[in-house]
Formats: sequence, structure tokens, C-alpha cells
Amino acid sequence: MGKASPIILALDVAEHEKAIQIAESVKDHVWGYKLNWPAILGSGKQIISDIKKLNKPVIADLKLADIGNTLDLISQQVFAQGADYIIGQPFIGSEPFSIFDPKKLILVVEMSHPGATQFIQPLTEQFCSMAREMGVWGVVAPATRPDRVKQIRDWVGPETKILSPGVGAQGGTASETIQAGADLIIVGRAIYNTPDPKQAASCILEAI
Repeated sequence: MGKASPIILALDVAEHEKAIQIAESVKDHVWGYKLNWPAILGSGKQIISDIKKLNKPVIADLKLADIGNTLDLISQQVFAQGADYIIGQPFIGSEPFSIFDPKKLILVVEMSHPGATQFIQPLTEQFCSMAREMGVWGVVAPATRPDRVKQIRDWVGPETKILSPGVGAQGGTASETIQAGADLIIVGRAIYNTPDPKQAASCILEAI
């Protein structure tokens, strides 16, 4: 396939067999997989280990926002299943995340939906500063607003990975987001809700 794919498949599919089938079909066209609550609640935590068998990175998108002890209890379950990374919300401050290896942590510095401009966006620069000080592996920034991805790249610096959701169904474009400074793009419905997920992923790759 040449250059490594920058696509993370947001596998928000509750049906276990369907989720596995889709994940297998796009394996050669994605960097890895992001499992959110629909998949984990639908299939149980074992969906993490099942997807990990495909030998690709797996991100547990639980958007953690609680005290440190609770985060510890949750993360133990997730990492025991083979997850490589876990996503948290920075508005709880850095202290609860001190239990983590920062290189396994991804923080949401700005979400992709329109409502993110109401309360999250005014704090994005502070979230980026916190992420940089903590040395986290990555941050989430919106593909729906490439100008913000570019600004966030300046705030977090060149070492922090930027993962951008919102490509496809929410209106973000893969090529524009990568050009703005994202390392990886998160795509969900534009792949898993199509008749041919493999072809959909291939078309996104061609567009980059």
C-alpha cells in the first residue's frame, strides 16, 4: 500500500460480529481502531482484545472524567484487554491522570461538534498547555475546523500527535485536516455505514 495510512476507524458498531467483520475488511487501509461506548457496551470489554488480534493499535475512547482512583480502576480493565491508548477529558485537571503512563494517554482539547465552541473552545489553549506539560502521546482536535487544528499544532508543539475526528459524516475533509497539521484522522460513519467499508477507506486514502 506504500505510505502508512493515517486513518483511525472509529468503530462505533454495537453488534460484535459486524464490528469484527468491518474491522477485518479495512485492516490494510487503516492505522488502527478507536472503540467508543457503543462497541464496548454492545460487545463487552472483550471487543478490545478481539480487535487487538488484528495487530493494529487500539484506542479506548472512554473520554475519562473522574477522580484518579476511578480512572485507575477503569484503565486497569481496559489495558488488561490490550488497549494501547486511552482518551480522557482535560477539564478535570492533570492530577487524576498522574496514574497513567503519559505515552498511553490522549486528551480531548477540542471536540468536532458545533457545541464545542460554547464551553470547550475558550479553554483549548489551556488544555493544550496542560497536555504539553504532561507529555501525553496525543490530543484530539476537530477536523471540522482545520484552522483550529493548525492553531492547536502550534500550541502542543511538533512532538504531540494530533488525532482529528469529524471527517466524512460531520463534514471534515481528510486532505485539508492533514495539511492543517493532524497526524491521524478519525473516520467512523463514512466507513462503517457504507455497503463496502474497505472501498470507502480506500477512497479516503486516495483523497489524501
